[in-house]
Amino acid sequence: MPLPRPVALGLARPFARPARALAMGTAILFGAIAVTFTVGMVASLGQVMEAKAHDAADVTVPAPLPDFGPPGAGPEKQRPKADPAAVAAAVKAAAGTGKYYRAATVRATVSGVTGIIDVNAFTGDASWGGYAMVSGRWFDRPGEAVVPTPFLAATGTRVGDTVTLNGLAEPVTVRIVGEVLDPRNDGMQVFTDASTLTAARPDLTETSHHIAVTSGTGVTGYVDALNTDLAPLGATAQAGGLGAGGDMVVTLNALSVFLTVMLVAVAALGVLGGVLLDTRERVREIGVHKALGMTPRQTVAMVLTSVVVTGLVAGALGVPLGVALHGWVLPAMGNSVGLRFPDSVIAVYHGAELLPLALGGLLIATLGALLPAGWAARARTATALRTE
Repeated sequence: MPLPRPVALGLARPFARPARALAMGTAILFGAIAVTFTVGMVASLGQVMEAKAHDAADVTVPAPLPDFGPPGAGPEKQRPKADPAAVAAAVKAAAGTGKYYRAATVRATVSGVTGIIDVNAFTGDASWGGYAMVSGRWFDRPGEAVVPTPFLAATGTRVGDTVTLNGLAEPVTVRIVGEVLDPRNDGMQVFTDASTLTAARPDLTETSHHIAVTSGTGVTGYVDALNTDLAPLGATAQAGGLGAGGDMVVTLNALSVFLTVMLVAVAALGVLGGVLLDTRERVREIGVHKALGMTPRQTVAMVLTSVVVTGLVAGALGVPLGVALHGWVLPAMGNSVGLRFPDSVIAVYHGAELLPLALGGLLIATLGALLPAGWAARARTATALRTE
């Protein structure tokens, strides 16, 4: 089936002016690369923020804060701390409790490292709590630990080695079985099972409780019911995790939209200049077409289709180049701050997202050609024919 004449004239235009088409294609190409890179970078940084916050829990009971009472107050006026065992029993007995673990943090030192490190001790399986593994595996028995990349670099160790934690009631030796993504405290952290520290710190009372509710359980209703049981114990449950990962992800998504719109607008301006120049040079030709019966709508179609091929080709080339740029820049950013990212942080592009990104080149080209197309459609036939 032959194409309509205005469409055929428009599709043939890039071949009549290859240099100009190349200039417009370059603008669209850089726009497609920039948009693809920006979308991937924001998605990756969002995952890093989520890994940093570790807020995969639906409900959290924060660890009690130290309360020394007002100046001069005696022990009888200090707020009693909730018993972790009693809180744990209330959580386990609550209707709708699914996966659950407790976490406590103590301070220790490691030979060869200046300063103190955080030792995060877990009771229960915390592997679902939002901890992104870079290599190795999550610990599954006492005496095993996972650590962030900066810890490995500072101690000169790697997965499979052992380290000794000092500064406790007695030294504790743990074997590193995994590398985790966690930039908090400059990566100077150790994650292990609470039973690893039983002899060295038997009094782990400053614990937080992290809960994933069962399918079909409403978080708000669960929190209200759990707080009824926790009130006599002096503890309070809250919806969500302890970190601010969710808020940061929302901010990054808003930033992604803003940057994408700005990049599309800049690229479209490059197309606008080229199409406007081409349309003004063809004004007499457009006048002839109008004299022969071309309608304003057909004129718009002719101008818009003149950038279709350029937009599709530039978009198809720009997406893989943007993905490649993201795959090179993100690890370099991590290396600059001593972090290694897991594959889940780098491989953020999916097939369902790449097609719209590839069509973004066509969108940029169309946006840039809209104003010249409207001007050509409104041009009077007599005026166009008198133009030299």
